Amino acid sequence: MVSSGELTYTYEHGCTFVQKSFDKPVRISRSVVLRPPGHRYRPEPHDVVIRVKPGASFGDGRHPTTRLAIKGIEFGFREFKPFVSNRESAVLDIGTGSGVLVMTAVLFGVQKGLGIDFDSCARAEARENVKLNDLQALITISDQAIEDIQPSFSMVLANLRAPTLQKICVRIGCVTNPNGIVVLSGIRCHELAGLMAVYAAAHFECVWTAEESNWAGAVIKKG
Repeated sequence: MVSSGELTYTYEHGCTFVQKSFDKPVRISRSVVLRPPGHRYRPEPHDVVIRVKPGASFGDGRHPTTRLAIKGIEFGFREFKPFVSNRESAVLDIGTGSGVLVMTAVLFGVQKGLGIDFDSCARAEARENVKLNDLQALITISDQAIEDIQPSFSMVLANLRAPTLQKICVRIGCVTNPNGIVVLSGIRCHELAGLMAVYAAAHFECVWTAEESNWAGAVIKKG
């Protein structure tokens, strides 16, 4: 299966393991397919196909946290579409990396997106991926800090580690519209309950969780 391209050897943190190859189109969720440039894919009805160029920035689909976040975005649109895809809708992606999450949300129906990242390499690669998907008119990639962002958003995305998600909880609450959806990932399974308690105190309700390989993702709704 390695020779056929279905699986690939991966080396990470001193460990070698075999995993699904992402050097070809890969279905991440019910509707989302990630497709590297140069590969053809015949979409099924209702597929959301996103072109992501392999690079140094995080978010090409190889890591469980990216896949959990994409599944959370799809859940948000399936269950709360009137709140997240109206004519005034906007999405904020905190720590955008490759830009895959903000592109997913916009391709599902959010009217405009803002991806922020302090890493200049990530911003450059995110802009390139946005261009690959012809979304330049809808998505802005910026080095703004979340503390400096004033507009409110119908959807907020954050694939970050749990301590950071806890630290920015209040700020996420400030930039999220009433009835808005927040997709959180980057959480170890044992951290999930404590983090959800923090967000519950900030008037968020947990409406979805999922786990993969000891990582967890969550969708929360602002009251």
